[in-house]
Amino acid sequence: MSARPLIIDCDPGQDDAVALLLAFASAEELDLLGVTAVAGNVPLARTESNARRIRDLAGRPEVPVYAGCPRPMVREPVSAEYVHGSTGIDGADLPEPSRPAEPAHAVDFLVDALKAAVEPITLATLGPLTNVALAIVKEPAILANVREIVTMGGAIGLGNVTPAAEFNIHADPHAAHVVFEAGVPLTMIGLDVTHQAIATPPRLEAIRALGTAPAAAVCGMLDLYGARNLATYDHGAPMHDPCVVAYLLAPGLFEGRAMRVDVELGAGHCFGRTVCDLHGRSGAGANAHVLERVDADGFFAMLTERLARLPAVPI
Repeated sequence: MSARPLIIDCDPGQDDAVALLLAFASAEELDLLGVTAVAGNVPLARTESNARRIRDLAGRPEVPVYAGCPRPMVREPVSAEYVHGSTGIDGADLPEPSRPAEPAHAVDFLVDALKAAVEPITLATLGPLTNVALAIVKEPAILANVREIVTMGGAIGLGNVTPAAEFNIHADPHAAHVVFEAGVPLTMIGLDVTHQAIATPPRLEAIRALGTAPAAAVCGMLDLYGARNLATYDHGAPMHDPCVVAYLLAPGLFEGRAMRVDVELGAGHCFGRTVCDLHGRSGAGANAHVLERVDADGFFAMLTERLARLPAVPI
């Protein structure tokens, strides 16, 4: 089978960085047409630079990186340096990127790539959905060439940035509303799943044992990211964004079901919450495939194996 055409929209972020490395290491399955960056975990200047640093670390200089939206559509900007550190990828000591971002804006790249596609393109979204939503608003016809959107965001249960809301959706709920209402196949991977995929010490040691620069960067980031999670969740780093790429590579590792998902836009305690209708009580048709479980051991086995494929530059 030919590789799946893919665009990754992201806001690196340590877990975004691991997701990018997993995608870069899977060229046989994923034809990565480009990486678009959005403000989220840290401001845009950091996220787009981080994406280029990770591209260099993976030895994939041919993949273009585009800078996108520096703020949400409506709400005031938010970020998560308190989790990811001032750089977004604290724990990885990476040099300056080898070349600049592409001159085109990420939204224009998304529109142009989808309009010109001869085969439908999958969008893997790892951050706030601002870039994707504005591409849809700018040129709705692109939806005909979207094979699927697989998004890390939301939760069936509780949130992580407020009691009700998950960060990516809370950071730009108006964009999330546009995307969830777009009418294309959409898979939601929320906190209920990603908090099952924890970078425990034995799993990190298996990656560290690879002895390469990418492995060392991953472990450095996840050591720090995990330590910051311990205070709240009593466990190490959850693999939020890598679950998106893992799902594209091995959907059999995951279980889920179709359901209706609405994004709460009203002011108040539930602003930015994904309201998941597990039992069809709203009477509205399903608009998302919502994942609920992951085989965590299988996930980490694949992640470790794929990281071993990256350039074996010793540390």
